[in-house]
Amino acid sequence: MVEKDTVRHLPIFDHLPMSDFDDVYGAATRRSFRTGTTVFEQGDDATHFFVLLDGRLRVTQVTAEGQQVIVRIVNPGDLFGIAKALQRTDYPGTVTAVSDSVVLAWPMARWSGFMGRYPSLAMSAMETMGGRLQEAQARMRELATEEVERRVAHAVLRLGETSGRTEAGGIRIDFPVSKQDIAEMTGTTLHTVSRILTAWEHAGLVVGGRQKLLLKDVHRLGLIGDGESPGLL
Repeated sequence: MVEKDTVRHLPIFDHLPMSDFDDVYGAATRRSFRTGTTVFEQGDDATHFFVLLDGRLRVTQVTAEGQQVIVRIVNPGDLFGIAKALQRTDYPGTVTAVSDSVVLAWPMARWSGFMGRYPSLAMSAMETMGGRLQEAQARMRELATEEVERRVAHAVLRLGETSGRTEAGGIRIDFPVSKQDIAEMTGTTLHTVSRILTAWEHAGLVVGGRQKLLLKDVHRLGLIGDGESPGLL
């Protein structure tokens, strides 16, 4: 009952009448994934769509050139695996658990019926897709126009905004995120990200450790990202 009450108040379901929510929730199955395990792989048949209840997931894609890129991080409450909405029969990316995670899963065959029967759910799904499109466009613009230090600043600030936890010393990205992860998010190399983070640590902007980054000076990072303050490389 506690889990159902929690799910009921996720933004994607918040405007569903209770009877409609009961129908949607009753059609779901609960699945757990340990850290490092795969929910689904790029190119797999899209048999289910999901909502993350707890944990963190990483979405990656392998490009035609064979390069792996991190598309986004899935946070609790996020809808994912919605291949049907993209008019695809396969998953466009691989989803892996960054930390122990729990999801709700629905058969993909339910997607069209849910969207037609529950307008508020359809609106939430559209808002989800719109937000992801805006984020993808921002990242493409950054890759095309910005120096690498600005791109890294934007990447860690996005992580802080969507996945961070405020504490006394700043904003803690409190799930494992490696320098390689940040390199894949920003289209650069591990060596370059290491140099940038080391310079930022020396300047008191961030604190690293155990793959959990603390953003100590969000304002200065924002200025670097916006090109209004000189970088440290």
